[in-house]
Formats: sequence, C-alpha cells, structure tokens
Amino acid sequence: MRRPRPSPESPDATQPRDGALSNCQLNTLILDSIHDGVVTTDAEFRITSFNASAERITGIPKEQAIGRKCYEVLRTSICQTGCALKRTFEAGRPLHRLPIDLLDATMKKVPIEVSTAVLREGDRMLGGVEIIRDASETEALRQELLGKNRFRNLVGASAAMREVFSTLPEIAQSDAPVLIEGPSGTGKELVAQAVHELSTRRDKAFVKVNCAALPDSLLESELFGFEKGAFTDARRDKPGRFALADHGTIFLDEIGDVSPAFQAKLLRVLQEGEIQPLGSTRTVAVDVRLVAATNKDLRALVADGRFREDLYYRLRVVPILLPSLRDRREDIPLLVHHFLTKLSSRTGKSIGEVSPEALEILQRYSYPGNIRELENALHRAFVLCRGARIEVEHLPKEWWVEEGRRVESRESMRHAAADAAPDTLGSAAAGAERDGILRALERHNWNRTAAARSLGIARNTLWRKMRASGIRG
Repeated sequence: MRRPRPSPESPDATQPRDGALSNCQLNTLILDSIHDGVVTTDAEFRITSFNASAERITGIPKEQAIGRKCYEVLRTSICQTGCALKRTFEAGRPLHRLPIDLLDATMKKVPIEVSTAVLREGDRMLGGVEIIRDASETEALRQELLGKNRFRNLVGASAAMREVFSTLPEIAQSDAPVLIEGPSGTGKELVAQAVHELSTRRDKAFVKVNCAALPDSLLESELFGFEKGAFTDARRDKPGRFALADHGTIFLDEIGDVSPAFQAKLLRVLQEGEIQPLGSTRTVAVDVRLVAATNKDLRALVADGRFREDLYYRLRVVPILLPSLRDRREDIPLLVHHFLTKLSSRTGKSIGEVSPEALEILQRYSYPGNIRELENALHRAFVLCRGARIEVEHLPKEWWVEEGRRVESRESMRHAAADAAPDTLGSAAAGAERDGILRALERHNWNRTAAARSLGIARNTLWRKMRASGIRG
C-alpha cells in the first residue's frame, strides 16, 4: 500500500521541522564535535567521511579528502607496509591506539595514535573507521622529560627514572587509577603531582590526603564530608576531599595504612563513582582521578589478609615503582645541584657547589631516608656553611666517619705505615710522606680538615696527596 503524501497541515515526522537538523546534519555535527579525528572508508578504502578534527590534524580540507583512497590523504608510516585498516579488515578485529606517524599537508611529520574498526550492517562489511588521536603534545612532553632529566621537582638520569619519565605522559592522559610504590622519601608525592600536571585535569584541584595521619572516623569525614548535625560538633555542612577534588585529582598517600573497614568504603567509591557524606541519606556523584601511594608491600598485605584483594587491583591499574636512592646513585649529583639551586633561591646564600671530597661522601652514603634525607643533609650544610661551597665538615659527622666501613682499610694501611712516622710533609721520601699522612689521619679520627691543619697544608692539598698515595678514606 502506497504511503500517502503528507499534507502541509500534517508534516511527515521523518522530515525535519523548521529549524530542526536532518539526521545527516546531526551526524556531521556530532562527528565534528569529537576531539579526535574520525575517518570512515568504504570496503575499497575510499574515504566516505572526514570530520573537523581529521582536517585539523592532517591539514587537508574535507572536500579534498572525500572520495580519495585513505593512504593518499593520511600518508602514515605504515600505509605501504602494514595498513592498520587492512589488518582490521582481514582479521575482523579492531586495533587500539597504535602509535605511528603521518605526513600532514605541509609534509610535516605528526605523531598520532590510530584505532580502527570494521563498519558492518548485519553480516555485510560496509567499510571501516579510523580514529586518529594527535599525540604531538604527549610526544613533546616525553622528549622534554627525557631531554632535561627533570620535570618540576622530579630529577634523575638513571635508567629507572628515565623509564618513569617516558611513561608519565601516557599515564597522565589516562583517567585510570595509579598506584605509586616505593620506600619513604623517594618522591611519591612529586610523581603524583606530575601525573596531575601532565593530565587534562591540570586546571582543576589536586587534593592531598595522608591516610596514615587520621583514624578511621576522622578519615571518613575528611574524605566524604558531613552534613550539619551528623555528630556533636557538626554545626554546618562540610564538603569532603573527594568533593573538593571533583573533576580534578585526589592523592591518597600511605594507602596501605587504612583499616579493612575503611577499605570497603573506599572500594565502593571507586566502583560507584559516588560518595555519601556522614549524616546524609543521599549520595553525591564525583568525577575524580585517583592516585594512591604506599611504602608497604600491598601484595604481601593481601596475602596476609590485611588488605582487600579487590581494592588492591582497583588501585593498581597503572603501577609506578620508585627505587630507593642507593639504587640510583648516578642521580645524586643531579639531585645535589637541584637542591643547591633550590636552597640558594630560598635562603639568598650563594652556595653553588660541593667539594669533590664532600660529593664522594654524598655518593657513597647508603641513604636509609632516601631523597628526603639527602635534601635535609644539604639544608643542614647550608646553615653551617660560611663559604661558597659545601665541604665535608658541613655534612653530618656520621656520614664521613663511618668507622665500621673503614676498619679493614685502616688496618691494612696501619700495618703498612711506620709506627714512628712524623706529622710533617717536608722533603721526606714518598713512603715517609704516605706514612705521615696516615698517622695524622689516625690521630684525628680521619677528619681530613683537622689532619691537614696538623700537617700545615691546605685541605685540598691533603686530598690530592691521599689520592696520589692510594689512601682512601
């Protein structure tokens, strides 16, 4: 039966009303509002649609792209050797965020991530779709981090830190929960701050909470907030840290210290994406990026039944492991320079270097307190130093005495020296000179400043003679 033609008084519902968009116009508007490039093709790889972001990334207008083969327009680094869309057609499976390059209209190489899928109508393949994400900013950030060996207050050139730097841009661009693991004093909070500042949430709040500092009752009200009358002193409504971090990032430090009871409440927030303030019957939706940190072995706590396994895997979607400072000693000179610059700026003192002897001690020390201990030691040295550089005597005494580490070398040196060697460096033979240095060092408990003074020479001269004579200490 033929469908009657709609009269003007009774317009066809499938036609757009005055001022309304047609389906085609609506689809175009939706595609153009997407930040990533969207390109569709037919089964012969001819482009059938090309959104505004694809125009921006490639520099090619839609009118020049439609109808052409995709490899003529996108010109990616794998078009001739392993076309992503062709692989998708052949395997029938999508590809996700494949990192490649394309040449734009000006022949400039643009780093992108491409995802592909097959367009089907029932069992019939109509063509394919390519989602193109411009990775220029991410790649630039990665190169900046690797090139400068630092980001904000993160410093390091070691393999472990370069690996952290290389993955930070991708981690930051995701909204997945991050778990930062490492000993106390390794800079976990600085990494969390970097994740936030590299993310799309950088203009929103970064909220920090030390979970070990609060008991459960206070931690719950601190994180979730409360309403007036929820408890005796609740005289007004107070938003929690999750609410304050809405559309931003919340950093939960020392997450391994929360009780199993509170772990269950935190798991609910992660699963549901909503919080319930104390004293309230309503829930509040929150959009928060969660970054957690711990100095404990959470896997061992899970095995012992002290940490929920489901929460552990919710938190550890993206793990970042920070090594102790003694496992990245090559970073110590960089860290020393970083802290000297920071302290000079803060105190106004012009102390810009550390003596070679002091730097050797700094590089040899074991650092149970990690980077925080190094920073505190340099801060102490700044207070004590009256000259232009940090010397050994400005460092904590136990760092350069360390009797236990030197017993063996001292004993061997003592037996090799003459018992009656004088405290003088006149014109004696080299052997007697070495013996005199050893005796002076032993007498003054291996304090090179005091030993040099007793020998009547400069401290640096003593250091050079020690090295020439093979004396280490």
